[in-house]
Amino acid sequence: MDPITISLAVGVASKAFEAIKSGFALGRDLEQMSGDLGRWMGASSDIDQAEKQAKNPSVFGKVFGGDSIEAVALQAYAAKKKLEEQRYELKIFLNLTHGPQAYDELLAMEGKIRKQRQETIYKQQKLRQQMLEIVGWVVLTVISGLFIAVIVNVWVKRADADLQPRTFIVRESIND
Repeated sequence: MDPITISLAVGVASKAFEAIKSGFALGRDLEQMSGDLGRWMGASSDIDQAEKQAKNPSVFGKVFGGDSIEAVALQAYAAKKKLEEQRYELKIFLNLTHGPQAYDELLAMEGKIRKQRQETIYKQQKLRQQMLEIVGWVVLTVISGLFIAVIVNVWVKRADADLQPRTFIVRESIND
């Protein structure tokens, strides 16, 4: 994932968390806030996935990513820490309003959402990334092959030119 995607996920998580907090302040129950909880959990899952990808970048990402890998890793780490704070605050709200079992239920629901996202969204992203890497390697191989072919062609033409007998045309001038 790129830094923009991580920033968007943090923004979604923060907005959803604020909606959850205001819902608790207004006395809404969990069923009424399920959409906000789902958005927060989805964004949380996206940030966790970004951190996993930053820890294990692709070969192409290592070769051509350079500094961006470190930037993504730092941004994912900061986002994860922010989500940990939100998760802790959410745990306190749930424990105070619905008892300790409510947080366990929330964790179970979060696990289901993560598994679903893993099976659909992240699998598609990984496939897309692998396809782009294959295309990138093919293009790199073709360009390298063409470069080598041009060098060989120039070398062969020079070798042929060195082997050709040289003929000199002598022009005589006729002076009358």
